[in-house]
Amino acid sequence: MVKITFQPVSAQKPEKENDEDKIIIPQAQEQLVLPVRSKKAFPTGLCCLTFGLVLFMSGLVLASIYVYRYYFIPQQIPEDSLFHCRVIYEDSVFAPLRGRLELEENVGIYLDDNYEQISVPVPHFGGSDPADIIHDFQRGLTAYYDIALDKCYITELNTTLVMPPRNLWELLVNVKRGTYLPQTYIIQEEMVVTGRVRSMRQLGPFIHRLCYGKETYRLRRRNQHRRIDRRETKRCHSIRHFENTFVVETVICDRI
Repeated sequence: MVKITFQPVSAQKPEKENDEDKIIIPQAQEQLVLPVRSKKAFPTGLCCLTFGLVLFMSGLVLASIYVYRYYFIPQQIPEDSLFHCRVIYEDSVFAPLRGRLELEENVGIYLDDNYEQISVPVPHFGGSDPADIIHDFQRGLTAYYDIALDKCYITELNTTLVMPPRNLWELLVNVKRGTYLPQTYIIQEEMVVTGRVRSMRQLGPFIHRLCYGKETYRLRRRNQHRRIDRRETKRCHSIRHFENTFVVETVICDRI
C-alpha cells in the first residue's frame, strides 16, 4: 500500500517568487506627463487688418474704374440712337427778311442713362455760335458748351422746351422713316450769367466730361417781360438748337 503525502507549502517561499516575478504597473496618478509646447494663438488682429485692406483696395479699384469710365471715356451709342437732323424754320420776329432758315445738328440719345447730347455745327446764316449741348434728365441740368468762346454754361433743365429722351427718340425715328416735320418756328429764351462754377463733380459725369478743363458759369432765366436792350446785346451771344417740334434760340448774356 502506497501512502501519498503532501509537503506543507511555506507561505513565505511563494511570496519571494511572487516578489521576483511581479511587474508593478504605475497607477494613473503616477503617469509620466511630458511637457507639451503650447500653440501660439492666431493673430486675429492681423487677419482683420488684412481683410480690411483687401476690401479697401477692391473698393478703390472699382471706384477708379467707374470714374474713368463715366467721367473721361466717351460712351458708345447705338446707331439707332444717333441722328443727323435738318430743320427748316422761319424767324418772323428776329429775321423776317431772311425767309426760311435751316438748322443742322447731330443728336445722340442715351435712353439707359436718360440724357441727350446735341452737337450744333457752325450755322450757314451766322448770328449763332456752334455748340455742344447736354440735357441731363437725371440731374435736371442743361450744359451749353460754346465752341466759339470755349466756355461752358450750366442751367436748370427746362422740360417745357426739351423733350425727354424717349419722346425725342420716337420723334426722330419717325422723321428718319420719312414722316418729315412741317416747316416749324423759333422761340427765344434769355439767360444771364450769375457766377463761376468751381466744383464740377456735382454736375454729374456727362456734363463733367463736356466741361472739364473749361471756364464754367451758372445761368438763370431772365424775366420774359424784360427784353434785352441795345447795350446788353454787345455782351450777349446766342445758340440755336432743336430738341422739340420747334427751334430754340438760347441767348446768353454776361453780367454788366
